[in-house]
Amino acid sequence: MLWKPDRLRFGPAGIPHRAKSRTTKHGIIEVKAIGLDAMEIEFVRKIGLTDTTARDVRTIARNLDVALTVHAPYYINLASPDKDKVEASVRRIYQSAVIGNMAGAWSVCFHAAYYMGRSSEKVYRLVKEVLVKLVKSLQDQGIEIWLRPETTGASSEFGDLNELLKLCSELEMILPVVDFAHLHARSGGLINSYEEFSTVLTTLENALGSTVLENMHIHVSGIQYNEKGEVKHLNLKDSDLRYEELMKTLWDFKIKGVLICESPNLEEDATLLKNTYERFEKHERRARPGS
Repeated sequence: MLWKPDRLRFGPAGIPHRAKSRTTKHGIIEVKAIGLDAMEIEFVRKIGLTDTTARDVRTIARNLDVALTVHAPYYINLASPDKDKVEASVRRIYQSAVIGNMAGAWSVCFHAAYYMGRSSEKVYRLVKEVLVKLVKSLQDQGIEIWLRPETTGASSEFGDLNELLKLCSELEMILPVVDFAHLHARSGGLINSYEEFSTVLTTLENALGSTVLENMHIHVSGIQYNEKGEVKHLNLKDSDLRYEELMKTLWDFKIKGVLICESPNLEEDATLLKNTYERFEKHERRARPGS
């Protein structure tokens, strides 16, 4: 049965820097020791878990109550003019989903496609066609895991919020990864206030229903950007992202799911975000009558 989030959980994109052993299993143990409760397994260039290791990861994560997500390999283009590259992209997502499911992961993140001089509508049709087949392949194998195209940070990439909401409204088992740093960069420095973050969440709910706010896969980091969008990730305190307002928005909307920090310092900013979020939680508790 697909995991249902009980709250908003926080963790790093990959193995914490302070982990002495660079294995996924030790990464999960370190995440728990830090006081975090989620981790994204990063398949940056290849699927880095065997079946046996994946099963061990599942056991450790469940025993420690650490929620897992997966980031599929970065080179994916479901709308490539080269059919071989499309097939390789599908294979990377499929394998990430299969091994992620085996490891107990709940959600698989991927960057869907590039425009390459074509219209949004054309790329949308190509991406949708491929994802319909991919979802069916996973369902035929009895694999339950969310496939999550990510909101992208550069204007050359398919994946603005409206494109993904349309895609998710038309397909089963597809929900977006909402990367607030990417939204901020792609908008040229907008989407960076309580009101704008609230608009994003309201737009999500209006398009996909309340279920989406109870099953969110979120990415947050600092970010450097220019007129074309994302340049590189930064630590939160080196960027202009108003992360405190974002955490307040997520608390007020009672978001459930997993928030993964992609800042270069990983666990430091993940902890900063978790602590900031919990300040609003504690403040609300103190404000309740009889508290």
